[in-house]
Parts: sequence; structure tokens; C-alpha cells
Amino acid sequence: MGTALVYHEDMTATRLLWDDPECEIERPERLTAALDRLRQRGLEQRCLRLSAREASEEELGLVHSPEYVSLVRETQVLGKEELQALSGQFDAIYFHPSTFHCARLAAGAGLQLVDAVLTGAVQNGLALVRPPGHHGQRAAANGFCVFNNVAIAAAHAKQKHGLHRILVVDWDVHHGQGIQYLFEDDPSVLYFSWHRYEHGRFWPFLRESDADAVGRGQGLGFTVNLPWNQGQMQATPECFAHLTQLLQVLAGGRVCAVLEGGYHLESLAESVCMTVQTLLGDPAPPLSGPMAPCQSALESIQSARAAQAPHWKSLQQQDVTAVPMSPSSHSPEGRPPPLLPGGPVCKAAASAPSSLLDQPCLCPAPSVRTAVALTTPDITLVLPPDVIQQEASALREETEAWARPHESLAREEALTALGKLLYLLDGMLDGQVNSGIAATPASAAAATLDVAVRRGLSHGAQRLLCVALGQLDRPPDLAHDGRSLWLNIRGKEAAALSMFHVSTPLPVMTGGFLSCILGLVLPLAYGFQPDLVLVALGPGHGLQGPHAALLAAMLRGLAGGRVLALLEENSTPQLAGILARVLNGEAPPSLGPSSVASPEDVQALMYLRGQLEPQWKMLQCHPHLVA
Repeated sequence: MGTALVYHEDMTATRLLWDDPECEIERPERLTAALDRLRQRGLEQRCLRLSAREASEEELGLVHSPEYVSLVRETQVLGKEELQALSGQFDAIYFHPSTFHCARLAAGAGLQLVDAVLTGAVQNGLALVRPPGHHGQRAAANGFCVFNNVAIAAAHAKQKHGLHRILVVDWDVHHGQGIQYLFEDDPSVLYFSWHRYEHGRFWPFLRESDADAVGRGQGLGFTVNLPWNQGQMQATPECFAHLTQLLQVLAGGRVCAVLEGGYHLESLAESVCMTVQTLLGDPAPPLSGPMAPCQSALESIQSARAAQAPHWKSLQQQDVTAVPMSPSSHSPEGRPPPLLPGGPVCKAAASAPSSLLDQPCLCPAPSVRTAVALTTPDITLVLPPDVIQQEASALREETEAWARPHESLAREEALTALGKLLYLLDGMLDGQVNSGIAATPASAAAATLDVAVRRGLSHGAQRLLCVALGQLDRPPDLAHDGRSLWLNIRGKEAAALSMFHVSTPLPVMTGGFLSCILGLVLPLAYGFQPDLVLVALGPGHGLQGPHAALLAAMLRGLAGGRVLALLEENSTPQLAGILARVLNGEAPPSLGPSSVASPEDVQALMYLRGQLEPQWKMLQCHPHLVA
């Protein structure tokens, strides 16, 4: 359905008219720099461009008082000295004769984006706006924010579209206290904020920005603060791509991103590009820097978990489990459950980081995003129009040479499938294809996977992650050189056979499956930082299509999206189709009703985390591992 970009050039009109070092960073160039970079990268041209409209005063009144709206309206006729005097009554604010018009456009842009997404005109989008909004309060401007754009959009989604579960994710160096205040007693809006806090010594210097502010009344547990207490947040532009991609597995991919802060123009422009290209379905670039959490981060995560545990049954398992599972049936008593894939709109209040650690790596897009190599065409297979069905194969002599050590690859049908896989894998390693799906006879699945691993490692992949489901054991003669990480799901028992060879039973409940992905697979995968990912669904893998799709979608954040899925030849066309759509950038379907992880699943996960944590630092995000 596409991605919307909502903007209006009039939002550059408001500017500071007097000297104020605190406010001078909020300037029109924030928008023009971001828009120029989007155009240079060809990203604006790929979006559905929508011209922002003004929000009506009735729409502003969804969260703001009539008196406050009237006060801002009157700034249109004030002189410079009057504007400066009025601005001084608020914290970090300046007014301009164009402020009312610009702020109504900023709020209206969010409304347009919500309408476009919820009516199905687009899948997702970004509202590129100023002034920002998340500090704005019912009757007060604050922190460059006049009207609370995201809060108005959320209230509009509830009123006009009848939504009952809205997630607002606010990643900004400053806490969005305005959104928190407006929804702190509302269980239909789950507000999550990740912000710099410094134990209350960082603006806005509020006690309620800490982790123990969890909402009030019926909204208890629906305000989640993750305060950073030591040093900068170190969120590079690439990080925004990964954060956005993680959100896209929720709510059927219905994500509305709204620009908030960001005052370093280069960093802002790159972060906006990263967000938009991810919304467009492009793979996220690799993250830079060490994959190890600092002690302060661990303490912040544990504080947030401890504060939320009384309100979420899933977190009450934190004494025995490692991560909060995607909650559905575990929500507070009598409250609408929060989002699972396929649920209502997921809103992200996005902001750019304040500094650049490294220049971001914008990987050149391959000529083919996703290719499917099947042994025999299937007329019932439905693919997106830009996913190609590969017919070509590797040279016969080369295919036979790779097949020779494996008796199961001697049959013609297995050899044909192997040739197609080798051709597809070479295209991925050469950068011509980003991701793909290949099929193999069930009897040759283990041998085909063995060839794929060795071919990848010998033809350009420095680090290869293999996630094998079903009866697919690690080849005993595969080198233990740290270049391959083998995760077997549906193994006979939980076992850390080595740092790079892990086996776990397939969880029987959806909650356990989510915990396995979030609490084991992703921490290991991000810690390993592969440049090629193989996902093999072998004999007896036991995964339903939506579960396989979620796994593939989450792994797509690794290796620049270079993921190859290997299926059995007799897999249903529906499974191949759903994986092709996910690898091509679409959202996975809903998993259906969730459930708490079984005690056996919890025990297996905890055992493996305990065994592996000393070697894999990303597994340290666990309550018992914080001093």
C-alpha cells in the first residue's frame, strides 16, 4: 500500500525573533535539511506525498483547553515585544506571528497520516513537522512544543476510528511528559518513553520522568518510562532504522511516525532518511559499535521492569524468565490488551539523536529485493509484484561438485533444487539480491543446508547465522572457528553445546515462542552481528505460517536484511508466499491470542541464558544479572 510523507512548506515560517540561546536551535532548517536529504536519496519520490492541512480548533480541543487554544490563536496579532513577554511565561518556548498556523499544520499532518493509514490508503508513513509536540500540555506550551501533535492524533484515532489500543513509542533524548500527562489515566493508550534522565538532572528535570511513574487510576501500568541515567543515549541514525523495523511487526505494520526533536541538522537528516527507508521496506543497515550493554543501561532496564511488574502478568515471571513477552492475555485486569501483530495502529513519536557517533552506512539497494527459487512452479503461489521467481541455476558441474559429499543430493530433483539455491545464494553474496527463499526435497534438507552454510562462508560471508528448525543438526565437521552461529529450535533438549552452537526445544505456547525470539535468538544474533542469515524450516519444524513469518521479520533486521529461507519442497504455497512478503518488507500476520510461556519453556530459556551469558553480553538484560 505504500508509505506516506506528510509535509507543508509553511511549517518553516515560524522562527525566533530575538536572542535566546536556549531556543535558537529550533529553527526552520530542521525541516528543510531533512527534506533535502530525503530528495537526494530518492526517498521522497518513493513515498505518497501528502500536503499537511490545518487541524481544526475542535480537533485541537481533543487534548487542549479552549482557553489555551484561544491564547495561541491571539499570538497572530501580537508584536515582537508582546510575543517575547508571552513566551517568557513558559519553559523553553518562543512564539511568532505564524506559530498558530504552523502548529495547526503540525497537528493536522499527524491527523492526515492517521487517517491515511487507518483507511488503508497507505501502510505507514512519516509526518515531517514543526513545531514539535510531545512536551505540549493541556493548557501550556513547553519545550518548543505548542500543540501535542501525537496526543491529538491518538485521541483522533480513538474518536473517529474507534480504536481501543494505541501504542505510542517516544524515543527522544527528552522525556515527552506532555503525552504522559494527557494519557496517564487512560488504559487505551500505552505510552513508552526512552529518554535521558540523569537521575532528574536532565531537562525537563521531572520526578515523573523516572521509571516508577507508571500511570494512575485505570491507567496504571500503561505509562512506561525507560530513563537513561549515565551519559548520552548513543542512538545513531542506524539505530532508528532498527527501532522502526521492530515496531513494524506490530499492528499489521500500521506505523505512524511523527517528527519530534532533533537539533543537529546532519544527524537529524540521516535519522529521518533511515526511518523513511525502513518504512518503505528497505532492510536496516548494520549497527556499529560493540554489542554490549553498559551497567547503567542494565540498571535502567531493571528499574523499569520492576516498576511495571505489578501491572503485567508477563513481567511477574521475571524471577524466572528473561524478557517481557508480547503481552495480550497478561494485561491488567479488565483492561484492553496491548498490541500484537495485526492489532490497531502503532504510533511512534520519533526524534533524531543529538550527535553522530559514526557516519551511517546506507547500503546500496540490490537490484532485486526478494527472489523465490522453487523446484516446480506453483500456480497457487501468490507473490508481491516486485518479488521475482528465479528460474536460473548454477552450472551443472559446480552443483555436482558441491553435492558429491552428500548421498541425499545424488537424486535429480535434489540436484536441481541445489543448483537453484546456489544461484540464488551467489546473487545475495554478490549484492544483486537482498533476500530469498529456496526449496529442497525433505530428504535432502540437511545436506542442502550444509552446502548453503559452506558456500556462504567460502564466498564472502565473514559471519553466518543459521537458525535451523526441525530435524536439522549442525554438521559435525563444520569448523568451530567463530564464523558461524548455529541455533537449533526444536532440538531434543536445551543445550549450549558451545558458544556458537545452541539447541532448544520449540516452545509449545505463543508466549514461550515470543520469549525465545526476544530473550534468546535476537540477543545472540545481534551480539554475533552476522552478514548472512540462513533460516531453515526442515522436517518436523512445527511452525505455523504466522510464527515463521514473525521469526523471519525479526531476523530481517540483521545482516542488512540478507536472509535466505530454506523450505521443504512440500511446504504449502501459503508458507512460501507469507515468507516472501515478510522478507520483502511487509508486516507479518497476527499470531492470534497469546498465552503465558509454559514452565518447561521458561526453564529451558533460563538455563540457556545462564549458560551463555558470560560469553554473550547482550543476554545481560536480565533482572538477576544487575548488581
